[in-house]
Amino acid sequence: MTDAIDVVIPTWNRRDLLERCLPTVLRQTVPVRVIVVDNGSEDDSVAVVRERFGHAVSVIALPENRGFGAAVNAGVRAGDGALVVLVNNDVECDPGFAEALAAPFADPRVGMAAGLLLRPGRAAIDSYGIEVDATLSGFDRFAGAPWPATAVHARGLAGPSGGAAAYRRAALEEAGPFDEALFAYMEDLDLALRLRAAGWRCAGAPGATGVHLGGATFGRRSRWQVEVGGASRAYLLRKWGVLDQGPRVAAWALAMEAGVVLTETVVGRDLAALRGRRAGWRRAAGARRRIPPAAIDPGLTLRTALRRRAATLRPR
Repeated sequence: MTDAIDVVIPTWNRRDLLERCLPTVLRQTVPVRVIVVDNGSEDDSVAVVRERFGHAVSVIALPENRGFGAAVNAGVRAGDGALVVLVNNDVECDPGFAEALAAPFADPRVGMAAGLLLRPGRAAIDSYGIEVDATLSGFDRFAGAPWPATAVHARGLAGPSGGAAAYRRAALEEAGPFDEALFAYMEDLDLALRLRAAGWRCAGAPGATGVHLGGATFGRRSRWQVEVGGASRAYLLRKWGVLDQGPRVAAWALAMEAGVVLTETVVGRDLAALRGRRAGWRRAAGARRRIPPAAIDPGLTLRTALRRRAATLRPR
């Protein structure tokens, strides 16, 4: 599979991040076709990429910010590689990143693979894919664990994080592209659920390492981030029928959402969290899927989820 890899990098402003990311993607140990999709940046990102990297990178310039999923879908359509690798513009890839991500696809049952992202300084893990509880709350696996002391594994792996992911093109064609109703956040989880529902497996690729600056594109916990994230959360709750999974799961989900909304309202002194959730719930009208049981990590209990959620609200 290593002779047919498309690397898609969606970007929106933050030209400085992209200028750090691209050289690392172009230094891979296997040939890759790099496709940058610009989401209507206003900082001359397109001009700079074409000037500095035009000999090695294809650029798709969207006229406006259409969201992460729409940008990725445009990049996927522009390529034809058997594998599609996604890299966030705030990730710096190690040289063997793409080669290691491609390795699990020797198994024809694998439709997606998760890379291993480290925090700046490389002493701690940022994420090794996504794990989800019964309410579809998604968490970065091994977040904050020491590196390289931690022995990572694929147990409980629901799917890859969109910042360091690989997909079999045939699997994407079967399950469908990223859901563009999700403007940003949780698109990778939604796609992982659809791929699993179609029978595809997710593999871990611990050798596919890179450094993630962490939320640098949106800014750390901006109010826009809170609102957009809230919309995506409510959209998934309704689309995947979380509240129909029985009284225990429904009560769990509603309690968690109430807690998050209350916390964000107090901290932010606005209704961004509630406003986003209301918009996302309305947007999901008519979209209904069934959660594939294999995606749920039974080890993620309510107590564990509360600890994980609290950790995401604390500054790093």
